[in-house]
Amino acid sequence: MLTTVGLLGYGNVGAGVAKLIKTEGTLIADKLGWPLKLAKCLVRNPKATRNFPPDPGLLTTDPRDVVGNPDIQVVCELIGGLEPARTLVLEALEAGQHVVTANKALLATHGLEIFKKANEVNRDVLFEAAVAGAIPVIRTLKEALTANRIQSLYGILNGTTNHIITRMSKDALTFKEALTEAQAAGFAEADPTADVEGHDAAHKLVLLSALAYGILPKLEDIHIEGITKLEPIDFAFATEFGYVIKLLAIAGLHNGQGSLEVRLHPAMLPAGHLLAGVNGVMNAVTIRGHASGDIFLSGPGAGMMPTASSVLGDVIEVARHHLSLESSLRPPILGWLNLKSDAVRPISETLLGYYLRLTVQDRPGVLSAISGILGQHNISIAQVIQRGQTELPGWVNLVMLTHQALENDLQKALDAARELPAVSDIRLIRVEESL
Repeated sequence: MLTTVGLLGYGNVGAGVAKLIKTEGTLIADKLGWPLKLAKCLVRNPKATRNFPPDPGLLTTDPRDVVGNPDIQVVCELIGGLEPARTLVLEALEAGQHVVTANKALLATHGLEIFKKANEVNRDVLFEAAVAGAIPVIRTLKEALTANRIQSLYGILNGTTNHIITRMSKDALTFKEALTEAQAAGFAEADPTADVEGHDAAHKLVLLSALAYGILPKLEDIHIEGITKLEPIDFAFATEFGYVIKLLAIAGLHNGQGSLEVRLHPAMLPAGHLLAGVNGVMNAVTIRGHASGDIFLSGPGAGMMPTASSVLGDVIEVARHHLSLESSLRPPILGWLNLKSDAVRPISETLLGYYLRLTVQDRPGVLSAISGILGQHNISIAQVIQRGQTELPGWVNLVMLTHQALENDLQKALDAARELPAVSDIRLIRVEESL
């Protein structure tokens, strides 16, 4: 028996998959019961220099040599982006091939269409590598926690932003300094927008929400906020208050049973929380099930071999559980018979505590005026610090922690505070206490 694999794309991850199939072929065959065979690799330029050059006979520039090829059972989509990835995945499924992908943007955007097609033609779409690299969070949600009602899910899902945040926190670097350093070290792309603005992590959060709650949210329904506005002073104040700052992906049922909350933004966490100690390029996820309690998963969130490990794990799952069975009955791809696309709860209805840093004139009556506005909008102040001159002579930092309040009320209060002549800037970071 033999399982044949075709690759769409041969970048770092594709090269890693090819390398594992070749160098660990005996180990895979010992575990699976039969070998994997790499049949074809779609590339743009067959003559390009590669980290792990495949047999030249495996290379092709024609996607039809992979998609629809009756000699290939599993197609690994590793080209990224939305098109032609979407078209090729749908065509592969229609041709009777199983699909393994690392493309979180594709599934977050076109997941309903792709999963529907896979169910119609009785084929698999597996995507462990699309979320958190080598961390088996997809399989954990889909299989190990099937009997659980997932109460909450919190994640650090982007290694680039976590590295930048770590450097800003540990060494008081500015965002620009930390980003430049990350780019020089190869931890950030030349164009880091997808990472630092939160889009990459949001795509992953959409998929985790679907696995946990059977709802594939629309990206436009999610509050997405990146890390570009964070400043070293905020990390210093966070430490003083007993918190750390992370770019946090959050999904959970409102009050444990209501509508679904899905959001991604910088957040302050208690310094003793497990996620608070996840630094550098590492990723981590905490999952709270009603029966399992809290589960903590952490590991490399990206990279050639960690991601290739997850891709190949999915290929082996297809081979072991499906290609070896004479059965027309397959489990639902996301562990839910009916995947929905319900709108998620708007962040305006979320109840949270807040860290506020206001740049204000250093004169009597300013704190009283701001406190009055907050009080008029049902915002209660827990702690206040006024310290240090800013770059503007006569202006200081006024820092507040609030008790829990509705986001809608808080934003209205801040809009009113911005109208005060004595206020020049306001920075907000949400505080997550109930993880």
